[in-house]
Order: sequence, then structure tokens, then C-alpha cells
Amino acid sequence: MALSIRAATAGDETHWRRLWAGYVSFSGTELAEDIISLTWSRLIDPAAPLLARLAIADGKPVGFAICQEQLATFFRRPICYIEDLYVDPSARGRGVAGAMIDDLIALCQASDWDRLYWYTERENTVARRLYDRYSATATMSVTS
Repeated sequence: MALSIRAATAGDETHWRRLWAGYVSFSGTELAEDIISLTWSRLIDPAAPLLARLAIADGKPVGFAICQEQLATFFRRPICYIEDLYVDPSARGRGVAGAMIDDLIALCQASDWDRLYWYTERENTVARRLYDRYSATATMSVTS
């Protein structure tokens, strides 16, 4: 499987909406169309703090990560807060989530952000497991 991660662009809206529909169905959430459209417009707005990354496997978008840069009280540099991470069921178990995490780590390092941050302790525990292979060399950490 050829896999790459890249920033979402305006031309990715149809793919993102397909993945987003799977994400909201998986999470049991219902969102109005205007909320979905507003979310997409914020994702491609260069002035917005949100950022969407797409995972592309064999030429087909199979996952996304939505994150944002935030200033945090206890950190000297901004943090990268992961809002949503989703992998299409057809690509699960094939390293897509790990690749998206790797991509976000590289993005944080390139942006001089302090760390990745997820909302709940459970999510951060999962992230810590994904980051274990970086423990010897990484300058980043995951906190709850």
C-alpha cells in the first residue's frame, strides 16, 4: 500500500465529506449541514487555526486528522491539539493512524510546537503507545 499524508486542499471537499460522514456515523454524532459546511470552510481557510491532514493510500483518501495550534498556559510554545482523527474501515490495521501521528509529530517539530495534545486521558494513553518508538530520540511528549 502506497501511503502519503498531505494537507487538505479545496479540491478535497468531496473526499473529506465522505470520510467525515463515516467519522460522525462511527462516533454516533449528528451534525447539521451548515455545521459541516462551516467546518470545511474553516479547514481550508489559511487564517483559521484549524488544519486538516489527509491520508492517501493507493491514490484514495482513507483518513484525516484535524488539529489546531493553541497557546497553552503551562507551555512556553504553542501546542498542537488534535481535534479529530479518523481512518476509513477499509484501511484500518494498515498503519494509517500511525502514519498520521508520525506526520503530526513532524509537523509539530517543523512548527516548533511544544507537543501534541488530545482531549482525554484515554486518547493520550493511546497516543503514548503510538509514540513509544520515539522515546529515545523525540523532543516531543504527549500530556494529558
